[in-house]
Amino acid sequence: MTRLSPLSLAKALGVASLLLGLLWGCSSNTYDETLDWSADKIYAEGLENLNNKIYDKAIGLFEKLEGRAAGTVLSQQAQLEKAYAQYKNGDPALAVATLDRFIKINPVSPAIDYAIYLKGVVNFNDDLGFLSSITQQDLSERDQKAAKESFDAFKELLNRFPNSKYAEDARLRMRYTVNVLAQSEVNVARYYFKKGAYIAAINRAQQAVEEYRGVPAIHEALIILRDSYGQLGLTQLQEDTQRILAKSFSDQWDKDLQQFNKPRAWWRLW
Repeated sequence: MTRLSPLSLAKALGVASLLLGLLWGCSSNTYDETLDWSADKIYAEGLENLNNKIYDKAIGLFEKLEGRAAGTVLSQQAQLEKAYAQYKNGDPALAVATLDRFIKINPVSPAIDYAIYLKGVVNFNDDLGFLSSITQQDLSERDQKAAKESFDAFKELLNRFPNSKYAEDARLRMRYTVNVLAQSEVNVARYYFKKGAYIAAINRAQQAVEEYRGVPAIHEALIILRDSYGQLGLTQLQEDTQRILAKSFSDQWDKDLQQFNKPRAWWRLW
């Protein structure tokens, strides 16, 4: 049997000590403080972090709870809370992915209406934050893809769950979104009108009138049509449009938009 010299033995012990130190360091870095926690405690800690706007930590806790309480109502609730935390953390794509997964694997969940509603809210995004007060940027001036996806989610909610407690709010948001989409077309029409491109202005204003009937934005679309016809000397069309302006709108849309704009606690509904 080969014997190690004292020097070789010392080197071997040193290497072993170094390896043990590295292993200990790795194990300490991966220590899971929730290892002995109950599912209820994980959920409570997740909610506390969510309420305190510590979204990354809240998301991590809800993910642990999904696995720890798999197959239970609490696991379903953790998925929804995670989606909400992702949304508040500025990750709408992740939130929508989480909600789509929830809807797919929990088709008969009692919270399915909320999942669909929250998907609409995530894409709705009517608040630009503090920059909106500086730039005065309007929702209708941004990418309309999210607005259309939001509308589709709310429409699905109303079709599938017309008596849901989220239905009234979804309906208001749908009306607001329709007006936003119409206003997007009107913004373009207004731009062309100011540039003197009256035919282009007429085309975009007509598109808004044809696709989005009865919303407040159509009022401006008709004004642009009337004034563009006037600039082109199309007197009969100008007069016809003026008559339509005088009788087209009820007050209901304005009332709905006023109700929508009242200060409310929209987001914490689950």
